[in-house]
Amino acid sequence: MALDTQDDMMDYSAEKKDLYELGEIPPMGHVPSQMYAWAIRRERHGEPEDSFQNEVVETPKIGDREVLVLVMAAGVNYNGVWAGLGVPISPFDVHKADYHIAGSDAAGIIWAVGDKVKRWKVGDEVVVHCNQDDGDDEECNGGDPMFSSSQRIWGYETPDGSFAQFTRVQAQQLMPRPAHLSWEESACYTLTLATAYRMLFGHHPHELKPGQNVLIWGASGGLGSFAVQLANTAGANAIGVISDEDKRDFVMGLGAKGVLNRKDFNCWGQMPKVNTPEYKEWFGEVRKFGKAIWDITGKGNNVDMVFEHPGEATMPVSVFVVKKGGMVVICAGTTGYNLTMDARYLWMHQKRVQGSHFAHLKQASAANKLMCERRLDPCMSEVFPWNEIPQAHTKMLRNEHKPGNMAVLVCAPRTGLTTFEDTLEASRTS
Repeated sequence: MALDTQDDMMDYSAEKKDLYELGEIPPMGHVPSQMYAWAIRRERHGEPEDSFQNEVVETPKIGDREVLVLVMAAGVNYNGVWAGLGVPISPFDVHKADYHIAGSDAAGIIWAVGDKVKRWKVGDEVVVHCNQDDGDDEECNGGDPMFSSSQRIWGYETPDGSFAQFTRVQAQQLMPRPAHLSWEESACYTLTLATAYRMLFGHHPHELKPGQNVLIWGASGGLGSFAVQLANTAGANAIGVISDEDKRDFVMGLGAKGVLNRKDFNCWGQMPKVNTPEYKEWFGEVRKFGKAIWDITGKGNNVDMVFEHPGEATMPVSVFVVKKGGMVVICAGTTGYNLTMDARYLWMHQKRVQGSHFAHLKQASAANKLMCERRLDPCMSEVFPWNEIPQAHTKMLRNEHKPGNMAVLVCAPRTGLTTFEDTLEASRTS
């Protein structure tokens, strides 16, 4: 339930039907047999506007520990692009279902609960985090659920994501929706925020601490914008890296101590072979980049942490510029997966390279609490209507999207709605 709403829901009348048009609100708790969804099928793998098709499919049936959510809005993430392309693997090779519904971020209302669900009830307003697991191994019970062999990402490694009127999730995926945000603002942030939170604070002993310096690649994007805000909230110093000068003010406005434009340097891509003329030239550019960091942190002060996700293009530089005993933490490889580095600086300076993948519930909840307390901005850049979900993914594929996070409307009839009552009224007048 949103934090400032009452337990009793607004009374309203609505016809019981087997299928509702987008924007129609069914009677509270009534689950229609069918729903609209943007479905991907194996034979359609390709660019989003080919692979995503609006279809009528069966509404998911829930198990004892699962919840059905009426999706008001959803977030756009790159795993939707991957799912449509079938690259690096097809989601059908993972879950074996006939069709795939992408979407790993959602805000909505609980519409049905399983028999063993105790913490949530029909009518609660929630956001959904995307980690699922079976809950029955050692890592899920006393360890780190992200290490469980059953760990999977809902909406990517499962076939029932958020680009549908209803979505089926595990009860442990639910968190309270920030009451001050609209549906679309609530829907756009959880995946990127929780991922950034675990990267910065989830790998002991290298949790980011007050006064430390962190280099953040892609500082104007969904991940980077939250990394900058989280570092600032923790009292650390964020040094953002951008690719376009018009993004500088945006990143500085989030609280960065300084911003570097990677186009001012020429040391990107796989590292040249050590002790060649090409390596010498590359190394000179890396030192130039390192000096630009010192201009922000102070001479001799290398960064304590590097927040990595481009991968192939930036990893060699990341390993060099992090301080002795520091950590490069990486969660993706948006420029490629073949990572190179000068191993001498890794072992002799005892640096750490740490892989990181989303977050478990406690980490996601800690991040969500910061959002509920208004300590963070969701950095929502664009909102798309239901019928433009493929186009939103095309913009992401082509890197034409604005800084921040994108959202799409699902059952919410228009933008700017913050309560169920307003949503219900808008559904009747739209």
